[in-house]
Amino acid sequence: MQDSYLHIQLKPVRGVKKKGRVNLTFRYIVNHSRCCRESQKSHAANFDGGELFPCNASTFSDGVPEDVFQVHSLEYKNPDQLPEGRVLVVGASATGLQLSDEIHLTGRPVTLSVGEHVRMPRTYRNRDIQWWMNVTGLLDDTIDAVDDLVRARNIPSPQLIGTTDLSTIDLNCLTDRGVELVGRIAAIQERDGTTIAQFSGSLGNVCRLADLKLNRLLKSFDEWADLQSTLEVGDPQVFESTAVPEKPELDKNLGGKEGIKSVVWATGYKPDFQFLKLPVFDRKQRLNHEGGVVSGVSGMYVLGLTFLRRRKSSFIHGAEEDARELVEHLESFLRDSRTITDSTC
Repeated sequence: MQDSYLHIQLKPVRGVKKKGRVNLTFRYIVNHSRCCRESQKSHAANFDGGELFPCNASTFSDGVPEDVFQVHSLEYKNPDQLPEGRVLVVGASATGLQLSDEIHLTGRPVTLSVGEHVRMPRTYRNRDIQWWMNVTGLLDDTIDAVDDLVRARNIPSPQLIGTTDLSTIDLNCLTDRGVELVGRIAAIQERDGTTIAQFSGSLGNVCRLADLKLNRLLKSFDEWADLQSTLEVGDPQVFESTAVPEKPELDKNLGGKEGIKSVVWATGYKPDFQFLKLPVFDRKQRLNHEGGVVSGVSGMYVLGLTFLRRRKSSFIHGAEEDARELVEHLESFLRDSRTITDSTC
C-alpha cells in the first residue's frame, strides 16, 4: 500500500542588515510526497514573499555630503534622531507626508520633495475610503481589467495615514502648516564647492494629475452610490486642488551654514529576489510570473506583490483569494507530479 501526504512548513522570517538595507524573507515550503515501492520522491513548491530593501535612496544618497545626516524611513524612529536645522524629506506617499508633518511640528523647517503620488482622502461622504473601494468592487479588479499591467504594478501607494480622528493629511494640509513643496529629486551635484540638490520642475504637473485621478475616483463612487436605493452616506464632497508654489525651488544647498542639515528618504521599498539563483528573471531583473505562477521553473509561486492577481493583492485581506487560486494551481501541479512518479514506479 502506498502512502501520500501533504506537508506545509513555514520557515522563520529572516532579517539581515547589509550595507544600510534590511532584507526580510518569509517562505512557505509545501511538500507532497508519495512513497513508491521502497523509495520516496518529493516535489516541492515555494510561496515566497521575497526580500525587501529601501529603493531609490541609494541612487542619490552617495552624493550627500558627510556633514548632512541622512536616514531611510525604515530606520527613522522620531525627530530626536535629526540634528537641528532644515530637513529634506524625499517621497510624498503616506510615509513622506506623515514624517514631514511630525518633523515640522518640532519647529524644524521641512522641504518635501514630491514626485508622482496617489492623492486620497481618509474618508469620503462619512465613510472610510477603503470602504468605498471595497463595496464598489474597485479592489476586486483583476489583472485582465487593466490596460497597462506593468504601469498598474508600479503606481505609488496612496497617501493614506491612520489617525484616531480619521483626518486627512495631504499636500495642502502640509503647505498650510508651513512645509515647503519642491519637485521630484533629480540630481545631486557639486557647484562652486557647494553640494546642490536639484529638483524637477514638474511639481505642478504631477499635482494636477493626482487631483484629476482623485476626482475621477470620487466620481465613480458617486455614480455607484446613486444606484443604491438604501445606501446611507453623506453628500458628495469637493476637494480643493493642490496648491503649488508659482515658482517652486529647483535647487537646495546640502550642508553648510544655511543648507539642509538632514535628509529623510521616504522612498519606499521594492522586492529583491536575487537570492534565487534560478532563470526566473526578465532583462530588467524583475521576477517573471503570471499571476503568481513563476515562469522558468516548475512549482514556484509568489504572493503579496502589488496587483499580483487583483488590485488588492498587496493588502493583507487581499491575499486570501490569490492564495486560494494559487493553491488550486499547486494541487494540479502536485497531481501531475504524482502521476509522473507513479508511472515510473
